[in-house]
Amino acid sequence: MESLFTGRKRELQDLKSLLGKKSASLVVIRGRRRIGKSRLVDEFSKEAHSVTFTGLPPDKNTTAQSQREEFARQLRMVFGLPGLKADDWGDLFTMLSKALPNEPIIVMLDEITWMGSKDPSFLGKLKIVWDLYFSKMPDLILILCGSVSSWIEKNILSSTGFLGRVSLKIHLRELSLQECSQLLEKIGFRGSTQEKFIILSLTGGVPWYIEQINPQFMALENIHRLCFSPNGLFVDEFKNIFHDLFGKRSKIYKKIVEFLANGPADNTTIASNIHYASSGKLSEYLEELVVAGYLRQEHTWGLKTGKESRNSRYRIRDNFLRFYLKYMLPNLSKIERDSFKNISLFSIPSWESIMGLQFENLVLNNRDLLLQELGICSEEVVYDNPFFQKKGVQKEGCQIDYLIQTRFGNLFVCEIKFSRNPIAHNVIEEMKTRLSTLQAPRGYAKIPVLIHVNGVTSEVKESGFFSRIIDFGKLL
Repeated sequence: MESLFTGRKRELQDLKSLLGKKSASLVVIRGRRRIGKSRLVDEFSKEAHSVTFTGLPPDKNTTAQSQREEFARQLRMVFGLPGLKADDWGDLFTMLSKALPNEPIIVMLDEITWMGSKDPSFLGKLKIVWDLYFSKMPDLILILCGSVSSWIEKNILSSTGFLGRVSLKIHLRELSLQECSQLLEKIGFRGSTQEKFIILSLTGGVPWYIEQINPQFMALENIHRLCFSPNGLFVDEFKNIFHDLFGKRSKIYKKIVEFLANGPADNTTIASNIHYASSGKLSEYLEELVVAGYLRQEHTWGLKTGKESRNSRYRIRDNFLRFYLKYMLPNLSKIERDSFKNISLFSIPSWESIMGLQFENLVLNNRDLLLQELGICSEEVVYDNPFFQKKGVQKEGCQIDYLIQTRFGNLFVCEIKFSRNPIAHNVIEEMKTRLSTLQAPRGYAKIPVLIHVNGVTSEVKESGFFSRIIDFGKLL
């Protein structure tokens, strides 16, 4: 059977380069749940002998002691060590170091945030044993892997205790659009380009989500089975990932993302609507959601200066999270009653508008492909982002799906459209309004670009209005 492992060429190359070292390596891998961290290490582990130890998922009964006991249990199973006491992490790590064979070996501590977050001495003990024993084993690659990226950033990557000790750090992101298409082909999905985009609008580039697609069914039937049936695999996904990642604080994170499901907003607006003080603490929560990969902080910028403005908004970056909040959460009671059993998803109000938002998110998460298609080198880009112009005394407010400013005085004004039918002529009038409202520096060119996935009418093509009309489906 063909392996479903897809992409991650750069990350694998970086990991394999450590095999040629003559000293021990400490590696930190982080990324949101389901992104494929363990799968990456499994693939790398084909290069050498490997062992993995995994932390217990957090729940009300999980304690620091139970985490140590579980680690001791796994240590006994792997190396056959009898009579291990689980009272001290230092003793357990020392026993691990003494049990390792004198040969190239990869050791992964998976979900390290679960393993160590309840014991304040955990990382200190790990650092001591690294210095005394692990670092002196030239054939050892020790991998610390976890989903709570903010915890890893604060306690390991930014910690003075691990300063100068980390050989490689990997922040695993979503698969690219082309890698997503490859993975769909590997699982046997043979739908059209539009069918693929409907699936990716739900899953984004998260490998585990894509792997749940059943190739026997088309896109809507898969979404129906996964999201809108009582036993659907994705029905409890939001609840599970937020509980696992954020524990007792999951309620405040849930409030934040539920509000942002209605559209991007700044810190003050978020604070007002969730009835939480606009303080450093809220900024910390927002930053944790950004680091975890669920939100993106989008800054606007001055077109005259090319410099980032203080004004920024937060938007939901993760496609599944947005889909869940906009489409599944309001219908949970109906899903539990199996009310969607005989209903086409296309018949549900707002389906098309929500898919449009999902498609826009997908495009923004793959903006590097778009720049390539437009023939714009990254060195030419002054700034690129969704752009919002605040209303003032002498100017109207406007929002642009995606704006690219180059150092040659060009402003690529991008309109992102998803539709079941070819895009009609009214898109030209919408773009004309945006172009006339956008205040650009003297001498700058405003270049209209249309991005679509299911075709445009001949009227739009023949008008010659858009400088470029990009079929994003071809980028698959």
